[in-house]
Amino acid sequence: MVLNYIWLGFFLISFLLGLFQWIFLGHGEVFPEMLNATFEYSKTAFEISLGLTGVLALWLGFLKIAENAGLINILARVLGPFLYPLFPQIPKGHPVFGTMVMNFSANMLGLDNAATPIGLKAMDGLQELNEDKKAASNSQIMFLVLNTSGLTIIPINVMVYRAQMGAENPADIFLPILVATFAATLGGIIFVGIKQKINFLNPYLLSALLAVTALIVFLLYSLSSLYPEQIEAISGQVSSLIIFSLIAVFIAYGFFKKINVYESFIDGAKEGFNVAIKIIPFLVAILVAIGVFRASGGMELLIGSLQSALESLGWASEFVPSLPTAILKPLSGSAARSMMVDAMNIHGADSFTGRLSSTLQGTTDTTFYIIAVYFGAVGIRNTRYAVSGGLFADFVGIVAAILIAYFFFL
Repeated sequence: MVLNYIWLGFFLISFLLGLFQWIFLGHGEVFPEMLNATFEYSKTAFEISLGLTGVLALWLGFLKIAENAGLINILARVLGPFLYPLFPQIPKGHPVFGTMVMNFSANMLGLDNAATPIGLKAMDGLQELNEDKKAASNSQIMFLVLNTSGLTIIPINVMVYRAQMGAENPADIFLPILVATFAATLGGIIFVGIKQKINFLNPYLLSALLAVTALIVFLLYSLSSLYPEQIEAISGQVSSLIIFSLIAVFIAYGFFKKINVYESFIDGAKEGFNVAIKIIPFLVAILVAIGVFRASGGMELLIGSLQSALESLGWASEFVPSLPTAILKPLSGSAARSMMVDAMNIHGADSFTGRLSSTLQGTTDTTFYIIAVYFGAVGIRNTRYAVSGGLFADFVGIVAAILIAYFFFL
């Protein structure tokens, strides 16, 4: 429903802006330009989707090896003790814990296809423990906010799009996304934890939060004395090393567990092909709407107004062209993804705008979509503070992504 209004709004506002320019400003070329944009952007959307096929097949093949080898179960066992303090209402050893941790683990590995059905199963288990079946429980809210904060170790989708758009090193946004998405997750945990009076002094929880925070602070401190060009180079090299090491671990562990790694890869690659085909109509729909909006002058008006306002206050404004991705991400993942692609198409994949848009896309998840699907599946009508918690995590992630992008890329 949200995407319906976004799509309708793009076309309606574009049409009204076009009429205004044609009638009052005498710009007779505006409607031919808007019509040409529909053809150009539909072609661009198809070419992007076609180019994604191979890369998606490759990555989903590797991830299928990890899934079949049982790496999700390993992550579940490792993360379990650190998550217990966040869900004090759930009895230790309850089966729903295993399902939740598997959902988080799948999200971390970028296994969206596996994460969603596991997440719905976890929500159903949490609903069984929920005394008020119409109102979200504390555990359900914490679970939702942890999902919407989008903590991801491997931002595969973003790297795939960057590769398709011609980025010299598609993985150069790996470290910025990792820092920003951790900030979003930490913000969500703190927001919900304060609401629920969570004991942040629990040894497991405190040690985990402090360890990860210390690691990120150490990383940023170590890089702070370097020039931007050096930071960019190190980020690209380290990111590539980490990601390729994970690929090697997936394959080696799959071989160790005596699964057929080749067949597993083929099965995952088939899913990648299907995903690439399925996204064509969605990408065409959103990119054409954005193209018409841009041709009508709407995007230039929006971004120009924001930049002028910030510059009049003496503030930095280089991040403004990337804001459409950030604004739309809580509402619609496909709309935000299209904004990211549009930013890279216009400014270049390796431009500051292209990299920041990619970082913003990988930082958080689609808050309203996740809340609608997960709560809708179990009949929750009163979401309490789940929306505000998710949006707070989004805000923290957006601010962190902008600051990190300035640190890494400018």
